[in-house]
Amino acid sequence: MEFIELEERARALAASGVRRLLGIAGPPGAGKSTLAARLAQALGPHLAVVVPMDGFHLAQAELVRLGRADRKGAPDTFDAAGYAALLRRLRTPAAGAVYAPTFDRSLEEPVAGSIPVHPAVRLVITEGNYLLHGVGEWAVVRPLLDEVWFLAPDDAVRVRRLVDRHVRHGKAQARAEEWVTGSDEANARLIAPGRARADLVVECPGDVIR
Repeated sequence: MEFIELEERARALAASGVRRLLGIAGPPGAGKSTLAARLAQALGPHLAVVVPMDGFHLAQAELVRLGRADRKGAPDTFDAAGYAALLRRLRTPAAGAVYAPTFDRSLEEPVAGSIPVHPAVRLVITEGNYLLHGVGEWAVVRPLLDEVWFLAPDDAVRVRRLVDRHVRHGKAQARAEEWVTGSDEANARLIAPGRARADLVVECPGDVIR
């Protein structure tokens, strides 16, 4: 699918006259954050802002306390209820800015109060693995989004991209490959059924959406 088609679809949402929430879902390494950033840049900050689901990662110290650090990125390593609560706030513009967290990959930690969403913004683009998961606390997320797209890149491309990303952020090559084939791919299998609940499946056989 061509990027211009996705841009036009996002722009139509932004032009509806009321605040809309667009979700971009897909397995790890699908290109969700890249697409979200491209859309926001194309629409401009007066119309669109990106709020990543990854800002609701539990802190590393809490993951250690819970015994979940070795599978960081699994559904129960996020504050799903906190994410849903923010989406509810974002559905109706407030009198002032609403602040959302982000995730710093260099620190591997969430950072609170990083992204201001001003009242004039008409499209909030939120991206993450579990927008269509539909299990437990994640089940409330889909009804809060006006539209959700599912990215479906070639798996070989996606896995290679994931390994490269882990290496860039400090993992040794062997450890990166182990993490991707273990934790990341286990999560990808959990995410896959959500494809059937998406409003749009974006097939992208190459490395990026053109």
